[in-house]
Amino acid sequence: MTRNRFTSPGYGENERRMAEALVELEARRLEEDKDEICDCKEGMFPGLTRRGVLAGTASLGGAMFAAGAARAQDGQAPPGAELNPVPDDPTSVQGRPVLDDGGYGSRSQFESEVRWRYPTASVQSSWSMTPLASGHGIITPSGLHFERHHAGIPTIDPLEHELILHGMVDEPMRFTMDDLMRLPSVSRIHFIECSGNTLTEWEEPTLKTVQGTHGLTSTSEWTGVPLSTVLEIAGLRDGAAWILAEGADAAVMTRSVTVDKALDDAILAYAQNGEALRPEQGYPLRLLLPGFEGNMQIKWLRRLEVSDMPFMTREETSKYTDLMPDGTARQFTFEMDAKSVITFPSGAMKLPRPGYYEVTGIAWSGRGRVTRVEVSADGGESWQEAELQEPVLSRCHTRFRLPWVWTGEEAVLQSRVTDETGYIQPTLEELVAVRGTSSVYHLNAIQSWHVAGNGEVTNVHS
Repeated sequence: MTRNRFTSPGYGENERRMAEALVELEARRLEEDKDEICDCKEGMFPGLTRRGVLAGTASLGGAMFAAGAARAQDGQAPPGAELNPVPDDPTSVQGRPVLDDGGYGSRSQFESEVRWRYPTASVQSSWSMTPLASGHGIITPSGLHFERHHAGIPTIDPLEHELILHGMVDEPMRFTMDDLMRLPSVSRIHFIECSGNTLTEWEEPTLKTVQGTHGLTSTSEWTGVPLSTVLEIAGLRDGAAWILAEGADAAVMTRSVTVDKALDDAILAYAQNGEALRPEQGYPLRLLLPGFEGNMQIKWLRRLEVSDMPFMTREETSKYTDLMPDGTARQFTFEMDAKSVITFPSGAMKLPRPGYYEVTGIAWSGRGRVTRVEVSADGGESWQEAELQEPVLSRCHTRFRLPWVWTGEEAVLQSRVTDETGYIQPTLEELVAVRGTSSVYHLNAIQSWHVAGNGEVTNVHS
C-alpha cells in the first residue's frame, strides 16, 4: 500500500510524483544489495590504540572488499572497469600489458560505486545522485559528479560551438572555443549543489541512504576563463546589471545572473578535474557560479545577453522560488546556505560491533569558507568540535573527522556547520519555523542518523 506522504503545499503534483519515485528506486537498490556486506571502511575496531587498529585490519580486510568482489565475479565488470582474471598469487604471474585498457585508464574491477538515476518517465529529463558515502577527501570523481538535465545530454562538436555575448555591451562579440582557450585561465575547486537536494526530507525521514538524501552535490576542480575577462573585452554599458545565460541543449535552459556575480568569481569553464568537461557536465563550455544554486550554472553555454533587469525566465519564476508561509515568494535565492552531513556512519550501514570509529562527513557553504563543524552523538544535547581536514576552501566541500567510541547503546549522530559569515546550520524545526513547508527547495537542516543497539543506522528526524 502506498503511504500518504509528501502532503505539504510545497509538493506539487510533479514534485510529489518525483519524491515517491525516489523512495521506490532507493528501496529497489537496497534490496539488490542486501546480501552484500556493508562497506564499513577502516577504523571500526575495538580499542583506541594504534596497535589495536592495525591488528583489527586483518580480521576485517576480507569483509571490506566483499561487495566489490561479488560484483566483479558475476561475469561483468562494474561501469568504468574491465574484467580481468584474478590470480591466486599476483607475484607469480606477469601483470597486464601497459596501455592494455586502450590508453584511457580504468578503475579496478573491485570498485563498484555508481550514480543512480531518479526514475522519471522521461530518461532525458532526470537527475543522478553522487554516492557520497564512498567518497574520500573532497574531490568528486568526474564520473560520479551528480547530474540534472531537462532535455537530455547534447552532443556538441567543440569546433562548431560558439559563445555569443551581446546586449548592453560596447561591442557584441562571438567567441569560438579556441578564442576562449587562448585567454588567461584560472583553476578553482568549488562545490555545486542542486537546490532540490534533500527535498524528500521536509515532512518526515524518507530516503534511507546519504546518496538519496544528499547526493545532489559534488565538488570538482574547474578550469576556464573568468567571465569578467570577456565582459571587459566587450565593455559593459552604464546601467548593465543582469546577464541572461543560455544553454545549447534541447531545453534551451536560461537563467538570469547579476553582473556583480559575473565580475566577482564566475568562470566560463571548459575543464573539470584536469581534463575537458564530461558531456553530462556541459561539454564543451559551462557557466560556473561558485556558491550559487546548481540550476544557474548553465551547461553547454552558448549565449550571454546583458541587460539592466532580470529576464524572469521559467526557472526563476514558476520554478526555483520559495513560497513562504505568508503567501509571498522568495525569488533569486541564489546562494546555497551552509550545510553538512555525516557520510559515515550513515543510513543503511551497520556497525559490526562496539568500539572505535571515525565519524566523517562533508560541510559546505555558498557564502564562503567553513570555519567550524560540530558533531553530536546524542541528538543535539551536546556537541564536540570536529577536525577540519585541509584544504579548507571557499565555497567548497570541506571534509571533517571526529574519533568516536560507540558503546553499543543507541545514539543519534548529527553534524552542525558554521561558516565564515557566522551563519549556523539550523535544525529542521528552526528552518520550518521561518520558511514553512510550502517549498521543497533549499533544505539545509541538520541531518540525523540513528544508530540502534545492533549497529543498524537509519534516517530519523530528531
